[in-house]
Amino acid sequence: MSQKCGSAACLLFMGKPVSHHCVLTDHQKLLCVCGDQLLLVSVKQQHTGRERVQSELEPYILKGVLRVSALLDLVLLFHLEAADCRRPAFDFERGGLLHGLTRQCATGLHAMGCVFSLPEDRRDAAERAPTSRETSFIEKMKKTGKNIIVFYGSQTGTAEEFSNRLSKDAQRYGMKGMAADPEEYDMGELSRLSEINNSLAIFCMATYGEGDPTDNAQDFYDWLQENDDEDLTGLNYTVFSLGNKTYEHYNAMGKYVDKRLEELGAKRIFDLGLGDDDGNLEEDFVSWREQFWPAVCEHFGVEALGDESSIRQYELKEFTDINMNKVFTGEIGRLKSFEVQKPPFDSKNPFMAPVTVNRRLNKAGDRHLMHLELDITGSKIRYESGDHVAVFPTNDSALVNKLGQVLGVDLDLVISLNNLDEESNKKHPFPCPTTYRTALTHYLDISHPPRTNVLYELAQYASDPKDQENMRKMASSSPEGKALYQSWVLESCRNILAILEDMPSLKPPIDHLCELLPRLQARYYSIASSSKVHPNSIHICAVVVEYQTKTGRVNKGVATNWLKNKLVTDNGHKATVPMYIRKSQFRLPFKASNPVIMIGPGTGIAPFMGFIQERGWLKEQGKDVGETVLYYGCRHKMEDYLYQEELEEAEQKVVITQLNVAFSRDQEHKVYVQHLLKNNKENLWKLIHLENAHIYVCGDARNMAKDVQTALHEIAEELGDMTRTQATDYIKKLMTKGRYSQDVWS
Repeated sequence: MSQKCGSAACLLFMGKPVSHHCVLTDHQKLLCVCGDQLLLVSVKQQHTGRERVQSELEPYILKGVLRVSALLDLVLLFHLEAADCRRPAFDFERGGLLHGLTRQCATGLHAMGCVFSLPEDRRDAAERAPTSRETSFIEKMKKTGKNIIVFYGSQTGTAEEFSNRLSKDAQRYGMKGMAADPEEYDMGELSRLSEINNSLAIFCMATYGEGDPTDNAQDFYDWLQENDDEDLTGLNYTVFSLGNKTYEHYNAMGKYVDKRLEELGAKRIFDLGLGDDDGNLEEDFVSWREQFWPAVCEHFGVEALGDESSIRQYELKEFTDINMNKVFTGEIGRLKSFEVQKPPFDSKNPFMAPVTVNRRLNKAGDRHLMHLELDITGSKIRYESGDHVAVFPTNDSALVNKLGQVLGVDLDLVISLNNLDEESNKKHPFPCPTTYRTALTHYLDISHPPRTNVLYELAQYASDPKDQENMRKMASSSPEGKALYQSWVLESCRNILAILEDMPSLKPPIDHLCELLPRLQARYYSIASSSKVHPNSIHICAVVVEYQTKTGRVNKGVATNWLKNKLVTDNGHKATVPMYIRKSQFRLPFKASNPVIMIGPGTGIAPFMGFIQERGWLKEQGKDVGETVLYYGCRHKMEDYLYQEELEEAEQKVVITQLNVAFSRDQEHKVYVQHLLKNNKENLWKLIHLENAHIYVCGDARNMAKDVQTALHEIAEELGDMTRTQATDYIKKLMTKGRYSQDVWS
């Protein structure tokens, strides 16, 4: 149990006066309250499941103080218990954590002598937090006659999409399924699932970042780690995992869930499925699914109903006379939230940040590399160097208009798609009521090639039997069908408009199409600024994506082209970007005297601009700042040397102590950052092995990040007198200690 701690001990531990109101928690931490600040003092290091002590923990362990704002960074890694309050939910920005502290813990904290006050915007968040929600999935399943539940851990929407497909599949086998967000339910009820006959829990789990759970699966992950005494005997389960082989911790979350459920006594009824987004994730899923359902039938002794017809999840309602103030126009959560902004801002409530700068970075060449600055003045948004900014783009209006023309519909008709399952938490596939134009512009992904389930469901609307046959074939797991989908859809980069144009007989009703298309997702960019230097501005560095497909069409990246067109003033109006901050573990070392080695070619320079600004600021404050080494790469010095003036100025001021730039195409033989690493191996090894340097890599995961790691392995082998195995282990230990961090994408 938590116990009251004497103020003298707290004063001695922290070395400076704080509140006299402190609690020693079960996890060897001191919870202290001081005015507007909640202080958490770590008595010993928290040890995570993978024994990774993240670099961002260092400041709080060494300093001994965790402020409320810093808590946003660390809630994924710290466990806090006080009175009857378990570890707070990670969704502090949505009011979840504050709500828990103010409503659940107040009595317990006050009983132990604690008093606290909180900033006004945090109190507002608490008041807006929901007071009740049905958290029992068991009761919901019993009430609605469901026996299959599909939990999803999803960051970009794909795992959620797969879980919806699996829950719909259940109907074809005489069962009833529901998709569920583990964040919304009490996962401790898994042990009760055996109360329902022929019950099964399916887990579609994506891995995010460096082997981490997705945001919505974080609490479930923590629950699995903490509850060694949980008995899941009688629970039938299977797992499909979503990952990417270019990342080191391939499918780590799915593998962990699969293994951990078995350890707790649950029964695996079908093998773990591994989906690889670097290959063909859709094909991996379809192949697994086609073997999975026969295994389910065999296990439960049921037979497929043979009903392959389309199963609608939503029904259409059209409005001819409606107050337009009640119609969504692109808002993510609350109606009119883009017009009346209220903090805190997050994925459900983005801030409309004005664009104050939008300039081209490259001096020449065919590509368009850009630097944007977003104004966050008055938003109360806080960020740290290394964080990501998430933006909500919109689709190209020309693409939307063409879709309307091809389908022959009035895009400005106000509609609502309502879930046929009235008990479902998900009432609509996107905010409703709205217009088709808004749905296709703001809410639906119309640019990516559609998945096979969309083709299968739409096949019935093709009047040409050959088109019907090909669409169904592409949705099958036959080798011929897979090859056709790969070549005709994926390799040809056909989006839904291209498919409709190239299959003139296909005329689906637009409401069914809107039901099937996945949600348009937020895009994440590494922030290219430091809040120490730019507290009211967030900088973005990006390259515009545009390419010609095999069909001769020009495809444009949704977010980068949208950002490119965000001019500072647009017809006299300030251009705005809906955004929020996603906290990262890509952090500078707490001790400024530690050397840092930054490796980031192309737009991988982005987070390092923030790091360099911050190291410069620390130096101005009189801090002892260690060596700051940058390895940057681009194609041509005279074309795409990004931030050249800023970097050279930082070098002149000795903020950057070593500036190494690889111009890959300025000579006959290509030179990349990994070659420069090898050229400077003695100095690099000294910094890493003797001076406790922190290494940061940002950019392409598929090639660059692997090549950099290989180069470091070779340097450790040669200068550390190690075998290849020892060198590999050495670099892995740097990662474990938080001294080798990656912010990479594929």
